Amino acid sequence: MLRPFAAMGNRARLALGASLVALVMIGGAAAVALAARPGPPAQTAITIEIHYSHFNPSAITVPVGVPVTITLVNDDPIDHEWIIGDDAVQQKHRTGTELLHPVRPTEQVIPAMSTRVTTITFDTPAQWKYICHLPGHEAYGMVGVASIVR
Repeated sequence: MLRPFAAMGNRARLALGASLVALVMIGGAAAVALAARPGPPAQTAITIEIHYSHFNPSAITVPVGVPVTITLVNDDPIDHEWIIGDDAVQQKHRTGTELLHPVRPTEQVIPAMSTRVTTITFDTPAQWKYICHLPGHEAYGMVGVASIVR
């Protein structure tokens, strides 16, 4: 029985070994380059569309310390809300009884087929969720993530 690797000469085995090492190095360099790529740029004007009870986009990146204008466009025939904040804020709204929210930039009610605009200055880097807490909406998938970056 002929063994292909054993049948190769020393020079051929060295060439094969060098090729494998080069392939691993190139793959590693590509992985490092992809990991080092910056995330999406932070934006100061964002439009979030609401359609079929989902946020689009469901992930945004915003800068710290700069006013960010967020336009919320509700294309659905039903009302929605957009609450952005940390876990404590979200938990408060999951169990809250506030039907309509006072004027707060981070808590918006968007009636059916309408648009609301809010401006928020985020103080510290964080990752917050934005959620519609109307009954059943969060469970249906009306959740987004805001990355607040320097």
